[in-house]
Amino acid sequence: MFLIAPLSANTLAKCANGMCDNLLTCVMRAWDWRRDGDGEGEGRKGVLVAPAMNTMMWTSPFTVKHLGVLEELGVVVLHPVEKKLACGDVGAGGMAAVEDIVDKVKEMLKELGW
Repeated sequence: MFLIAPLSANTLAKCANGMCDNLLTCVMRAWDWRRDGDGEGEGRKGVLVAPAMNTMMWTSPFTVKHLGVLEELGVVVLHPVEKKLACGDVGAGGMAAVEDIVDKVKEMLKELGW
């Protein structure tokens, strides 16, 4: 199980483009995406991301494109919530609640046979 929480817009862009210039993105690049050797599906190991960013970043067409790439690979995205953000704005972009992330991890681990 690989969890990235929070997933910033910067790290999202790096992961979606296969960049690996730090430990986190190197692990993502080296992740075993195969499922029973066929190269399809969620892979043998689950990946969950919980994005957190400014509302303008969250609604950017780049974010939509980058999330699409990760979802094609089988990454599960726990979408952000609306709340007052660090920048003071109120809107979508706040990381999902820790309890929701933990529940999703448990659900995914069960699906993966753990």
